[in-house]
Amino acid sequence: MYDALLLLSFGGPEGPDEVRPFLENVVRGRGVPPERLDAVEEHYRHFGGVSPINACNRELISALRARTDLPVYFGNRNWHPLVEDTVTEMARDGIRDALVFATSAYGGFSACRQYDDDIARARAAVPDAPRLTKLRHFFDHPLFVSANAAALRAVLTPGARVVFTAHSIPVSADAAAGVPAEGGHRYSRQIAETARLVADAAGVAEYDVVWQSRSGPPQVPWLEPDVVDHVEALHAKGIGAVVIAPVGFVSDHVEVVWDLDNEAAEKAAELGMAFARAATAGPSPEFADMVVELIEEHTAGAPPRRLSTLPSGGCTENGTPCAIDCCLPARRPTRP
Repeated sequence: MYDALLLLSFGGPEGPDEVRPFLENVVRGRGVPPERLDAVEEHYRHFGGVSPINACNRELISALRARTDLPVYFGNRNWHPLVEDTVTEMARDGIRDALVFATSAYGGFSACRQYDDDIARARAAVPDAPRLTKLRHFFDHPLFVSANAAALRAVLTPGARVVFTAHSIPVSADAAAGVPAEGGHRYSRQIAETARLVADAAGVAEYDVVWQSRSGPPQVPWLEPDVVDHVEALHAKGIGAVVIAPVGFVSDHVEVVWDLDNEAAEKAAELGMAFARAATAGPSPEFADMVVELIEEHTAGAPPRRLSTLPSGGCTENGTPCAIDCCLPARRPTRP
């Protein structure tokens, strides 16, 4: 029934000259001031203008090609290979019915619905585009949990406080992710559930869930506390070591390595705290095995494996959201 897999991701620059055009694609239509882009551009240039997300995605694609007979294509929302170009290639190759793995485990606008928009936009732009069915959320899949737990155990030290992080979003966007009557796919609830499952699998009794990478005007409430502020709070409580596990992210990219490996690590060093950061799940063989299981739910009728009963979704056809009013974007603040 299905004749290909499309790996759909966020995208990232692969050289200094690509950084600014990439960032302008990311914020197009959102009214982000140039000075904000200037600051973020410096983060990318700190790493030579190359985002690690691309290498992670290519590593995953290689692993998937070794595990499935489906041809695997690669497309991005914000940078090359752009999803419109990839869907054009798929149509030219005669692909008629493809599955889509979006590189996010969770619900929410940027994590879920915007990928639906990407699919719908690409299909509208390409004559004879293939049918595209997006695979479901996997925040509570046993293999996603075990991959994160193994990464946490690898850096865990006695007495260290475990802190799980995810990308912050506006409070209003988190509420919009839970609008439907069945409870919705509220992003923060899913993050908290993943943290609970990973902590249990890793044998961690006490932990915190915090946020990182917030942006936007300060008057707009975002999910808190921020990870750097939380490191300071832990130090004030007399905690001398912290281990950060970025379970909200599938793979490393500039926001992970800048916010955690630079800003949070530097704050911990300034305070004299021991610091370690767990790897993201994406590069692990277990993660590739999980993607294959998600594929087999459609190709072989395999029963979905889940470790929680939280509302979940994400499986869509041709970019149609699974619920009309779920995972909406945050409302912009009204100017006086």
